[in-house]
Amino acid sequence: MADDTTRPATPPPTAKVEGASVGEVVDYVKRYAKQETLGPLKGAGTWIAMGAAAAVSLGIGIIILLLGLLRVLQVETDMGTSEWWSWVPYLIVILVGAAITAIVVSRINKTYLDPKDKR
Repeated sequence: MADDTTRPATPPPTAKVEGASVGEVVDYVKRYAKQETLGPLKGAGTWIAMGAAAAVSLGIGIIILLLGLLRVLQVETDMGTSEWWSWVPYLIVILVGAAITAIVVSRINKTYLDPKDKR
């Protein structure tokens, strides 16, 4: 009979959820969805805008540098004036561009919008 004194007088909190109406369940689901989707995305607009602006600026800068390299190779070397070797500056610029692309892609890391989320 000692077990009767240790029992709680009120039912556990899960009993209320089991007897919840459909409207309450829908309300719970809506609040949970807002918490899990809108909360982490509050600062996403600024984060995406800055990333896009940086990517466009970096892309334009690299293209200008590659065009400058092509022009230097065509003017300052004999390869640009020779009919037989006129394709070599283009090949060099393509190889340099591919190397820059490989370096940039290797530096990409996965970051999260929420700094506390370190999966």
